[in-house]
Amino acid sequence: MGSSYRAPLDDMRFALYDVLGAETLFAQLGFTDATRDVVDAILDEGARFNENVLAPLNEIGDRVGCTYDKATGDVRTPPGFREAYAKFVEGGWSGLVSPVEFGGQGMPHLAGLPLKEMIDAANLAWGNFPLLSHGATEALVHHGEAWQREVFLKPIVDGRWTGTMCLTESHCGTDLGLLKTRAEPQADGTYSITGTKIFITAGEHDFTDNIVHLVLARLPDAPAGVKGISLFIVPKMQVSRDGVVGQRNAVRCGALEHKMGIHGSATCVINFDGAQGYLIGAPNKGLIAMFTMMNTARLAVGLQGLGLSDRAYQNALRYARERLQMRSLSGPKAPDKPADPIIVHPDVRRMLLTCKALIEGGRVLGYHAASLVDITSHSTDEAQRTEADALLGFVTPIVKACLTEWGVECTYHAMQCFGGHGYIAEHGMEQLARDARITTLYEGTTGIQALDLVGRKIMQQQGVGLRVFLGMIDAFCREHASNEAMAEFTGPLRELANDWQALTMQVGQRAVGNAEEVGAASYDYLFYSGYAALAYWWARSVAAADASDRPAAFKQAKRDTARFYFARVLPRTKAHAAMIASGAGPVMAMAADAFGD
Repeated sequence: MGSSYRAPLDDMRFALYDVLGAETLFAQLGFTDATRDVVDAILDEGARFNENVLAPLNEIGDRVGCTYDKATGDVRTPPGFREAYAKFVEGGWSGLVSPVEFGGQGMPHLAGLPLKEMIDAANLAWGNFPLLSHGATEALVHHGEAWQREVFLKPIVDGRWTGTMCLTESHCGTDLGLLKTRAEPQADGTYSITGTKIFITAGEHDFTDNIVHLVLARLPDAPAGVKGISLFIVPKMQVSRDGVVGQRNAVRCGALEHKMGIHGSATCVINFDGAQGYLIGAPNKGLIAMFTMMNTARLAVGLQGLGLSDRAYQNALRYARERLQMRSLSGPKAPDKPADPIIVHPDVRRMLLTCKALIEGGRVLGYHAASLVDITSHSTDEAQRTEADALLGFVTPIVKACLTEWGVECTYHAMQCFGGHGYIAEHGMEQLARDARITTLYEGTTGIQALDLVGRKIMQQQGVGLRVFLGMIDAFCREHASNEAMAEFTGPLRELANDWQALTMQVGQRAVGNAEEVGAASYDYLFYSGYAALAYWWARSVAAADASDRPAAFKQAKRDTARFYFARVLPRTKAHAAMIASGAGPVMAMAADAFGD
């Protein structure tokens, strides 16, 4: 049977148009082709592709997975995956948000994000293939030479080739300063790349004839640590500077990783044995280009958590309406049936409403981050660009960590609604739970996002992004100061903003005396920030719904969900604040050898 998926187009449009004002934003930024009619067509056609092409392949992708030919190093994707990619390219989806000068359609990132969410919900494993191409595109656009963009970028944008990010080594994950892959300069201006990379998503497959690997490596005279990392283009098939494709490069898939989930995604060990490559950017400056890929990917992975949450919620909601078990505590609600549907039971409603609140609030949070990408890239107002860039840096670790951790929570809630039927494979819920787990790990674990938020965005950058966010909250509360219908949200939100600011100062002051306070507080501070941010977007959503011409039932559902969020989810901030207040002592006091054998 498996799980099913329907794109939540009504709520996507609400987030885009009613809450975020996408039409006005696109016009201000000069996206003259991104009219409402065009964006609506993207949504409608994207829904058809995902519901009819990708979603039906989700189960077989999990069950069959990718297969590896040890003799040749070739990888075959699950049945139907390759054909779906051909339809994806034929539909023009591969270059939707890429620059026009490189063959793309030049749509805003915000206009493309709903399609990304649909892909992740319909078939997360398949979606990893174009995701990595998008990361490679961003790196080449911002850091590649003109000839590199011409030769490598255009085939990626039009879908003829795909891209990867080759960062991780077996001894070197988060700490990239430890990497050992070598790059030797050659007389013809190329480099000979030697080393082994692991966990390489889409590292080998049968979608395209060529794969463009972006590889971190060290030059012979490179300084130690992260200051000695360079980035290289290493294609599967050798490509000359004038674009002529030559013989097979010395790049080979050495194995496929055996994983908990996303079985349809090719996660490869890639061996480089003197492979021909080209330097991107300046020597020893590869970390800058890497972060261009990584930051783009972190927002994208956050959307993976959102997409999985929504698919799981849809199926749990359908099941809760159909499954008959026991009677309501306050008396029968379906007296003509032998039992009531389980949606009448408070605990089932608690799980469903938690999912609904995190999904719909998280959708606006994630979409807003995409709008900041568009502003930083296309606004002609320098002050607006600077402010958006600071806010984007602040919300990126929140989007990545919170949406993925909430994805784990929501898929487990949804599976729980099915009871024992959720644990068996028939309904497809356990696959969603397994697939969700990786999203908290790749592109920087939740702990790394927390350290980035507190260590870099709060301490090093003195909380400039937080100040922008607090300013947004203040402006919203002032705007609705005389709106009695909004008082139940603006009052707690104003108080929350004050507490958020005080908590930030508390963490900063403690860190001055003990650097371990940063690491001890970071996880709880990140989730405090995530729940606070969602409170703001839920208040904004209620105000936007009230001001819209949407049906009364839609408006009431927004208000009811926001009330649930403020009453039953937002109080989690109290626990996080209490744990931060306990300081680093309880975390760091125990000696390492006292943990046990």
